[in-house]
Amino acid sequence: MKARFVHRCVHVVDRDKAIEFYEKALGQRVLYVKGPADGSWSNTFMGNDETPFELELTWNRVQEAPYENGGKDTHIAFRVDDIEAAHALHESMGVIARENKAMGLYFITDPDGNWIEILPEE
Repeated sequence: MKARFVHRCVHVVDRDKAIEFYEKALGQRVLYVKGPADGSWSNTFMGNDETPFELELTWNRVQEAPYENGGKDTHIAFRVDDIEAAHALHESMGVIARENKAMGLYFITDPDGNWIEILPEE
């Protein structure tokens, strides 16, 4: 058997705010959107040309309270080609949650409180 990792789902309360965050903070773009004709929920898949991996933003119209997306130890990670420029952008956005300078990495949070690890390219 072969298995291929294709996407990670996070639940979001404000779809547009989440899309804007991932576009600005991490250079992602909407690849495609799935959902019913009544617009009661949607799965927005985001990605870029750097990897075939996708981020699925699941939104439900009736959800008003923040989701529990697994706690702060649950996270996704991005490698960036310019860690200093990424850090400066994320600092200006006010989204840096934690830094580990000894390890050369830091975490940012999206509008729904999901943690995202930022790593330099190796």
